[in-house]
Amino acid sequence: MPPYLGKTIFQHFRLFRQFCTKSTMSEDMFLFWGSGSVPCWKAMLALEEKGFSGYKNKMISFDKNEQKGPDVLKFNPRGEVPTFTHGTIVVNESNAICEYLESTFKDYGTQLIPSDPKQRALVLQRMHEAVANLMQKMLLDFLYEFFETKEEDMDPEALTKKTKTLKEELEIWDGYLGKTGAFLAGPDFSMADVYFFPFIAFGVRLGLNLDKFPNIKAYYESACARPSIKTTWPPHWKESKPSMTPLAGRL
Repeated sequence: MPPYLGKTIFQHFRLFRQFCTKSTMSEDMFLFWGSGSVPCWKAMLALEEKGFSGYKNKMISFDKNEQKGPDVLKFNPRGEVPTFTHGTIVVNESNAICEYLESTFKDYGTQLIPSDPKQRALVLQRMHEAVANLMQKMLLDFLYEFFETKEEDMDPEALTKKTKTLKEELEIWDGYLGKTGAFLAGPDFSMADVYFFPFIAFGVRLGLNLDKFPNIKAYYESACARPSIKTTWPPHWKESKPSMTPLAGRL
């Protein structure tokens, strides 16, 4: 047998064995998740990018408060999603799930956290920036107020301040993307994008106009075509329009 042929057969065998291994491991994974949840979407993106698309799962209904049901509480006493199990291992909290998948299966699928120290540092920086800043300024400070308070009961001055703060935050991210020209930390999709993209998509869903942030807009349109994002797109977003668009006309 020619040496090159033996090498080719070995490569195919290795890929086949890895495929079989991933399929078996996927069957041992289970995710409780909710449609449209930014934390759930992060975990789902990580699973897809690592090649575990066959994982078992259950979509819970937030309207029915199913995250507080016995199925979830059995694994997560906080009654929150995402809740993830891998065999007898239980991992809750989206950040923990994402980092568990990457550290445990580093050689599978997309390498989401680079080995190169400089690249890894940037990815880690952007990951934690997204959690610390977009979670606070977009979700907790701004959008959740509209979810919990009637607009006529809001303090106009405070709302104006929060809008300005969010705009300034998005301008920072627009600047980052202007430097990379592709994904958040460089030419390759990384865990930084897993953490960042769901926030932007959630904002667009609720009326965020990206025309004022051209680099984020180009990024968003490009990322929307990525298989992992298309596969995990929130089901109810495909079926219905949002009940409110608090960001429309403000940003």
